[in-house]
Amino acid sequence: MELLPASFFRQPALTLAEDLLGCELIKETEEGTASGYIVETEVYIGAVDKAAHSYNYKRTKRTEVMFGEAGHAYTYVMHTHCLVNVVAGEVGEPEAILIRAVEPVRGIDLMYKRRGDKKEKELTSGPGKLTKALGIVKNDYGHPYGEPPLYIAKGFTPEHISTGPRIGIDNSEEARDFPWRFWVTGNRFVSR
Repeated sequence: MELLPASFFRQPALTLAEDLLGCELIKETEEGTASGYIVETEVYIGAVDKAAHSYNYKRTKRTEVMFGEAGHAYTYVMHTHCLVNVVAGEVGEPEAILIRAVEPVRGIDLMYKRRGDKKEKELTSGPGKLTKALGIVKNDYGHPYGEPPLYIAKGFTPEHISTGPRIGIDNSEEARDFPWRFWVTGNRFVSR
């Protein structure tokens, strides 16, 4: 397994969101290691994006990591689910990529234990599902992706990538139509 260097993450979020597709997201816990290939992402750019927590450079305790170095985890809880993002771009410019879905790779039995009696397709086909399956928690906030227990490694290069509007942000005016969602075309683990 080849971990991604810190330099990989220092690119604009719209570029990094596509480059993350096919990479392996890995989480080590006391229960074991679980991982999946990233197959769906969404971009949030605070400077211009009314759907971003950091819109108009809003700096709070929760968004602070978005203003820091690229390649760190931005985790938060929404509707009882922990969601995980990758900070991108330049220091001071709040950009992050939500990981929306992964294709299970390692620790699949552990994923079933954490998620219950689900169909394989349901294990990781959504942002809250994948964090539960992999064991990613809010305390992973700020962790650099280049080292255990939460890290990203090289995976595969997708043949085709699709783009479209993001999901679940209907109250964000014109930002709801930004084509900032990316997914591996035809992958059955994409959220919808």
